Amino acid sequence: MQVTSRSGTVFRLLIAAVLGVAHTQAFAPHNWWWLQILSLAGLVALIAGAPRPRAAAATAYAFGLGWFLSGIWWLFISMHVYGEMPSWMAGLAVVLFAGYLSIWPALAGAAWHWLTQRGRNGVLPALAFGATWALSEWLRGVVFTGFPWLGSGYPHTDGPLAGFAPLIGVYGISALAGFIAALLVAVVGAIGRQRKARSAVLAGGLAVGVLACGAALAPIQYTSPIGQPIHVRLLQGNVAQDIKFEPVGIERSLELYRDLITEAPADLVVTPETAFPVILQELPVEIARAVRTFMEKTGTTIIFGAAGADSPVDFTNSVFAIGPEQDQLYRYNKHHLVPFGEFIPFGFRWFVDMMKMPLGDFRRGTLDQPAVPVRGIHVAPNICYEDLFGEEIAATLRQQATPANMLANVTNLAWFGDTIALDQHLQISRMRALEMRRPMLRATNTGMTAVVAPDGTVQAKLPTFQVGTLTATVQGMQGLTPYIRWGNVPVLIGSLLVLLVAARARRARG
Repeated sequence: MQVTSRSGTVFRLLIAAVLGVAHTQAFAPHNWWWLQILSLAGLVALIAGAPRPRAAAATAYAFGLGWFLSGIWWLFISMHVYGEMPSWMAGLAVVLFAGYLSIWPALAGAAWHWLTQRGRNGVLPALAFGATWALSEWLRGVVFTGFPWLGSGYPHTDGPLAGFAPLIGVYGISALAGFIAALLVAVVGAIGRQRKARSAVLAGGLAVGVLACGAALAPIQYTSPIGQPIHVRLLQGNVAQDIKFEPVGIERSLELYRDLITEAPADLVVTPETAFPVILQELPVEIARAVRTFMEKTGTTIIFGAAGADSPVDFTNSVFAIGPEQDQLYRYNKHHLVPFGEFIPFGFRWFVDMMKMPLGDFRRGTLDQPAVPVRGIHVAPNICYEDLFGEEIAATLRQQATPANMLANVTNLAWFGDTIALDQHLQISRMRALEMRRPMLRATNTGMTAVVAPDGTVQAKLPTFQVGTLTATVQGMQGLTPYIRWGNVPVLIGSLLVLLVAARARRARG
């Protein structure tokens, strides 16, 4: 029965928003994968009861507002506390951004409602919901350079669907989660209807079967060890963001990371993003000499973060590396830049000028950058936000002459204070490790500094907001997972085919 009264509409939107907040709780630090499916199932039920596609879109939009406002509120801290933007404007910017992100689930809700106009229970409608949901998530991750944070596949890093990650990636898991959620709604809808008992059993069996299949896939080894494990040291300087780019903070960072780097030998030492908060050419000679002398005496390879400059106006957010296996300085330039923080979208110079940013417009690197050689293995760096984009990391591994055996994310999340952003980012890195079946090294300024194993588990981790060094022995891996080979293409093609079949079925029903 469809509720069309104004009070019924308001109630439906409020419930959808609450479900969106519940959806956020499924992510780190809680890692409640089952809640992601249940909250999404609640959304499916609400959309199914909407009278028209427009109402379905409004319902999914309310879900998105609850989801994103409760999940990315920490952007306020970066803009107001550290960017020094007026609080009212920073708050409004977060609301508007969440409103934009909510457009994508709204489109999914409207499309599914229209496709299943004469029947929203059954296997094909459930498949159609998974397909529309996955496509909306993918579009959110690519349009206007994309913002795939809080992608609905991430809570399943700790669930049975994680077994699908090396095959179809996080968007494929999103599709499966949507499929299962819609199947659960079909089961509930069929309970008590004797003629529908068979449909209920089929839908329930499929949902359980998908989860069981994921669990069965989890132990499969898509990659194999290469060479000997390497001894790594990951550095965490805990330099406060409000002083990081001030003279006192720069001096502290230079001396601190010099001392942390040269504290003890290892096969590999990794610093966070912009650990040296200067342009490389401005790095004091005594700091550079101390680091190089340490490398030459101990044979340690050092990956460190700093800004690069190719001209007085041409800057890059980069990591550099020196080591015994390199004839010259290694340089990796960040490819996927953060809007407003690292590049300025057209027409928004005024917005960026209202914030206190050290640099706001970097040049992009390319996807085909080589890895860093370390004791016979290769380590591929990525910087902060870049590890949200699994397709780009997979493309880099495909294009490298020798695919990297290990990934290293260097980041500075001090912009977001002591918030859930740190837990969420670690969860994202864990999904990348699952997709690539390679270890992920994380060196961060304030946390979460960690070593993530190829199966997505956290091998070792430092406490947040303290100066420290994480020491671990890490095994490099070789071989390409199906996701590295094909990226998101199978999920996108499969989703489009499902929607085509659903559209033909709708036309056949008249």
